[in-house]
Amino acid sequence: MSLFLRILFWVAAVGSVTSTIYLLMVVIAAVRFWLRRRRDDRVGEFLPPLSVLKPLHGKEPGLEKNLESFFTQDYPEFELLFCARHETDEGLRLAQAVGARHPQVQARYLTCGEPQYPNAKMYSLGVMAEAARNEHMVTSDADSRVERDLLRRVVQSLADPKLALASCLYLGTADVPNLATQLDAVGKSVEMGSGVLVADMVEGGTKFALGVVVVQRRKAFYDAGGYEDLGQYQAEDYVMGKRLAEQGQGVIMAPQVIRLVVPETSFAASFRNQLRWMQSTRRSRPAGHLGTGLTFSVPFGLLGLAWGVLTGRPELGALWLLGSCVNRWVQAGVMLKALGEPRWVWQALIYPLRDLLGWVIWFVSYLPAKVHYHGGQYLITPDGRYKQVP
Repeated sequence: MSLFLRILFWVAAVGSVTSTIYLLMVVIAAVRFWLRRRRDDRVGEFLPPLSVLKPLHGKEPGLEKNLESFFTQDYPEFELLFCARHETDEGLRLAQAVGARHPQVQARYLTCGEPQYPNAKMYSLGVMAEAARNEHMVTSDADSRVERDLLRRVVQSLADPKLALASCLYLGTADVPNLATQLDAVGKSVEMGSGVLVADMVEGGTKFALGVVVVQRRKAFYDAGGYEDLGQYQAEDYVMGKRLAEQGQGVIMAPQVIRLVVPETSFAASFRNQLRWMQSTRRSRPAGHLGTGLTFSVPFGLLGLAWGVLTGRPELGALWLLGSCVNRWVQAGVMLKALGEPRWVWQALIYPLRDLLGWVIWFVSYLPAKVHYHGGQYLITPDGRYKQVP
């Protein structure tokens, strides 16, 4: 056997072993989370007044349903704050239209002008947090869609005065039968969710936050460095949770799972968006991001197939690739069931393709590239900060 074929075999073999070990870790972590959801995901008696902060930037498909899910919350006392750059923003106008159908809900619609630091979302959050009437706050991205009792459930995490912040895992949701959109959505559910639960298990607790839905006290912003400093980072949610955890303040992943609605997208647009987050992860968790390359399965199955074909053993190569797909089917099925996705079969079926795409994005994340975000172009510095470029 030539040196090239030996290298091909061992790379495929090592990657197949590491991805299988990772699968076992995901299964254990997912079962832990499923058991915790059954035990802790309930409504309690801790129901303080809440301010819900929602930054907006434009109008995307599904936004109206997302906003409606917050206006219809079953919670005794809460206010909704929306903020966009300008009064003419289509997303802000849609929020006002939805609010007009729910006059019983306290809602305010703010504008902040052009952001004064790179992370426009963080700039909007700072404006809303300063205007909020309540000390307990829920921050929520525009693409989040929640059940009617979400506020009653998620706020229970702060009943413990030692906890400063709790964030939620999410199920990527595609409202359209578009393959690019569906692959993007299932990647958010399975690939992201797996990484979060394994990190939580291995590190003995959560040392970061996910920004789609976060419940916190107002002072958490200041304890984590303040709006302007956090607004310099691409992954301000990760930085905020990490800093609070390093201070010894409680940071947890709440047992509630929300839906993250992925608007219809093309493969090119989806790739660019996911690459931006991969580049951010590469800076915020460099060692973990490097190791992520060994958690994918299908790329190594393809190498095994190539080895089998080149050595005259195509049947063995085909079995190798099939095994890598089974690996991902199991991962996706376990994760989607643990997160409570009722329509999990099709998503699990297409996940091997998403696994291959995820590896490609991971590989490209090591190449120099500009990041496009809300109309601007940036580079991400080694410490995870935005640096605007012409």
